[in-house]
Amino acid sequence: MSESKSLSERQAAETEHRHHHYVGSRIPWYVRLIWIGFWTFAVYYTIRYLVPALREELFLNL
Repeated sequence: MSESKSLSERQAAETEHRHHHYVGSRIPWYVRLIWIGFWTFAVYYTIRYLVPALREELFLNL
């Protein structure tokens, strides 16, 4: 295996990451809205479909 490194591999971390300008770790409102929608659907699905199906499979087919 060759020990020579290309120019891009030899660049310093500061030079390589010069275009990363993070201003914080705040989650955008639309991502929160998608997250709330997902969990609302998950709870609805569980109550509406999964619980009755499990009840039927586990207790009525004995």
